[in-house]
Amino acid sequence: MAANKKQDRDEREARIRVRAYQARRAVHEHQQTRRRRDNVVAGIAVVVVAVLAVVAQVYFFNGGPGTPAPSSSATATPTATATPTAAAGANTGTVPPSTLAEGRTWTGTLGLNGINLGIELDGAAAPQAVSSTISLVQSDFYSDLTCHRLTTSGIYVLQCGDPAGDGSGGPGYSYGPVENAPADNVYPAGSIAMARQSANGYSQGSQFFILYQDSTIPSDAAGGYTVIGHVTSGLDQVKAQITDAGVADGSTDGAPKVTTLISAFSVQ
Repeated sequence: MAANKKQDRDEREARIRVRAYQARRAVHEHQQTRRRRDNVVAGIAVVVVAVLAVVAQVYFFNGGPGTPAPSSSATATPTATATPTAAAGANTGTVPPSTLAEGRTWTGTLGLNGINLGIELDGAAAPQAVSSTISLVQSDFYSDLTCHRLTTSGIYVLQCGDPAGDGSGGPGYSYGPVENAPADNVYPAGSIAMARQSANGYSQGSQFFILYQDSTIPSDAAGGYTVIGHVTSGLDQVKAQITDAGVADGSTDGAPKVTTLISAFSVQ
């Protein structure tokens, strides 16, 4: 009888051990499944964040609020009301002939708040854009216009040349296509490039931007941005006296805190 009781007790203990093992195994498997699920969710989240970062950067510079791609077909008179935008793939208005650039390098001075920047414009690499710029300079179009936009995060530009002063103005014509855009989307500090509308390479006009720090600007359907030349001297003064002060409202994209005027513009 004693032997039977001992056998029964051993069997019960064995069953308890089996159930305990099975319970531990079930918990372990559940934890593994949850970890795998959490890893997948985390991986998806990382991808989503990366994609959103890229999209945000493209949106930031190619058509988002305060975009540096305004309507280039606005009249030259100071007004915030732009005329209808140019159709993609076609010039509008009377565009200066591309032969004005003479296929050569032009040297000159761009004054901002009395800071005289030495500049060079590449008439061989960007004949149409440089010809337009030369024509506007020679007609004194840029005199006392403001630099209405400064960006200070990821993309570092000071944008100027809008007669309306709010990003909507232009010289009364628009032109394209994009010329001399960097293949790697990297714009070195000192580069001078033309602003345009998102996905419209024929919306260039009078607005240009100066890269005061190396920046990567994503291309869109129209390509990159036409680089017309570069600053050869004085950029450090612009940074110290204008861009280092940041944006007026404390954001990373808007009117410069230091009101900035084009005080001189000449080329030869």
